[in-house]
Amino acid sequence: HPHSQLIALPIIPQSVAIELQGCQTFFQYRDRCIFCDILRQEEDEARRLILASEHFIVLAPFASRFPFETWIVPRRHSPTFEAATVEDMEDLARVFSATLKRLNKIISDPPYNFILHTAPIDGRFPTTHEYYHWHFEIMPTLIKVAGFEWGTGFFINPVPPEEAARFLREANQTSLGLTI
Repeated sequence: HPHSQLIALPIIPQSVAIELQGCQTFFQYRDRCIFCDILRQEEDEARRLILASEHFIVLAPFASRFPFETWIVPRRHSPTFEAATVEDMEDLARVFSATLKRLNKIISDPPYNFILHTAPIDGRFPTTHEYYHWHFEIMPTLIKVAGFEWGTGFFINPVPPEEAARFLREANQTSLGLTI
């Protein structure tokens, strides 16, 4: 059964703070966004690229934590989901639908979680987190996270992201109307 949660917190959760700090550190070191770099590299290599549209790239992230973990990342750099245009949202709806259809076809309608990663609202708009890049992460629930993962924070993924991307790329490629 479908189940959703939308939660606003008065604090930034530790996992979000770690991701923000990593993005900020990279930005300070390279003077550019790490997600923009990831998009350029993934498009150039195309090994983990699942599909691309005018506004979004869908990919299996390098060192995926879970089998068939998938990210949907906007091509245009923006720290917040709220800054997306109507055209972005229309394209996101098509891309999200195409991605879920591919996952459903390849792994037979799996349960999954998806999480919107967006810069925290800190009372100022536009945000002061210009080093960040909003995106969605989709994680099918195909394996159980157990003691090793909980104890170390390291995840064991038996499906290389390149294989997952290839399977998803090939699923309904022509009938979905999107290309890579």
